[in-house]
Amino acid sequence: MTSRIPRDSRLRLVRPRPLAAAPQAMNQRRPRRPAPRPPEGTPARSELAGMARSGLADAARVARWADSALGPGRGSATADGKATLSDATAAHAARELGLPVAKVRADWDTARLAGLVEVHGGTARPGWRLRAWNRDDSAVLRGWVALFDAWSLAHPEPAGHEPGAVAEVVSAMPQVLSFLQLSAGPVPVAQLLDLLEQRVTELRTERCEVPYGPRLEPGTPGAEPDPAPATDTALAPLLDWALHALAAVGALTCGDGQATLTPLGSWAVWVKLEQICVAAQSPAGNIEQSAEGMLRGCGRLRPNAARAEYRAWLAARPVGSAVAELLGAA
Repeated sequence: MTSRIPRDSRLRLVRPRPLAAAPQAMNQRRPRRPAPRPPEGTPARSELAGMARSGLADAARVARWADSALGPGRGSATADGKATLSDATAAHAARELGLPVAKVRADWDTARLAGLVEVHGGTARPGWRLRAWNRDDSAVLRGWVALFDAWSLAHPEPAGHEPGAVAEVVSAMPQVLSFLQLSAGPVPVAQLLDLLEQRVTELRTERCEVPYGPRLEPGTPGAEPDPAPATDTALAPLLDWALHALAAVGALTCGDGQATLTPLGSWAVWVKLEQICVAAQSPAGNIEQSAEGMLRGCGRLRPNAARAEYRAWLAARPVGSAVAELLGAA
């Protein structure tokens, strides 16, 4: 017979505790934030890479020619060591490629800005993007974005304009491009000119220094005049230059008094906006620090916070200079 009296089991070695107090599984991980998706209607990366390859086909052709014809012991690329194609090399490339010398020089500059060719002293060598050009869509898109960032260098401003005004327009164009991206369609150039005027006026106001000592009211004798607003007549030709320079690199199209971002241009502006958002997520505020200061600041953070910190630090800087600074700190 078995007893109906409950007995205490001697196999229970630990006290029962609530489920909430149980340790979590070691392999449990925090869910990652889903990767941001580009705006609806953006072509796939493979299609975008195909557009970039098509737009940079001439530059890649010149870069491949430089790979085979230039290099140590085979010829010099530049005469001054500043990446300017020498006359002899330009003429040599024009003969072999069947192109005008001016076209060769333009394609050479595009290849340099896109990272398809690298110049070291008087010699040239292919960039890593050229090696991966046919198989790596990311390398192609990075090369095109590098050219997009350097649009003002790819097509210098026309003569006769003050360098300060040109610099203001270059600094204000990201806001103009963001407006084009948000509009998702053609925008009248007159509207872009008004936006550019407002942004340039803001830049000029931000640069004004607060004078020491008492400040006189505007209109009184001896008072400093307020910053002059940007005028349409001064900015119109510079906006025209900027739009045509961006059109030349494939970022937008101009016609009938309107401007429209291309799929590549819209995607690139979206990428830049996402980088700004990532940079704004700096939890410890080390984004303005040097590489060494950022690394030392991350040493006091938990792993997830440290990862967010150095990702924000990298997103706020050009890749080349950021890597060089990190190597220097190391």
